[in-house]
Amino acid sequence: MIKLKRSSTDKSFYGVCGGIANYFNIPSLLVRLVFLFTTPLSVWVYLLFVAYVEEKPSFVKLRN
Repeated sequence: MIKLKRSSTDKSFYGVCGGIANYFNIPSLLVRLVFLFTTPLSVWVYLLFVAYVEEKPSFVKLRN
């Protein structure tokens, strides 16, 4: 089961929209447009996601 996490790679500010898009397997642009058109409510939802949803770690391969 996939857990909802903020994206560490597909992000503009905190990765909330990228994380939601990854969870539902939809384009992040679509999620960003939904947040844009529902602005009064989406600001509060966005802030709650930033506060309570953990960020997905980015894996970086180190050179030997």
